[in-house]
Amino acid sequence: VQLQASGGGSVQPGGSLRLSCAASGFTLDTYAIGWFRQSPGKEREWVSCISSSDGSTYYVDSVKGRFTISRDNAKNTVYLQMSSLKPEDTAVYYCAADSSTVCDIRFGSYDYWGQGTLVTVSS
Repeated sequence: VQLQASGGGSVQPGGSLRLSCAASGFTLDTYAIGWFRQSPGKEREWVSCISSSDGSTYYVDSVKGRFTISRDNAKNTVYLQMSSLKPEDTAVYYCAADSSTVCDIRFGSYDYWGQGTLVTVSS
């Protein structure tokens, strides 16, 4: 059972990136999938989640209107499309799978974690 997060990189403010969270050993469509991020010296922060029950999506206020989470069940992958990026979005981004069908903002609720992918927003 493994989650692989990818797609991070360095972009200028206002730029875009798409993060991917690919699963192996299990199917993501039965899990709620969350994205978290952690900046140096800060606690891990919940960013977004997509439920497995009805595909509902949720976002932290600071990314609403800029980030979009989605699933591609055929590819067993969840994406986080990030647009209008800001320097404060700089962090290591982690995806996580929760066997509950509904979303939870508490990182302790998640069963599996990816290794993290670094996003740097700087001019």
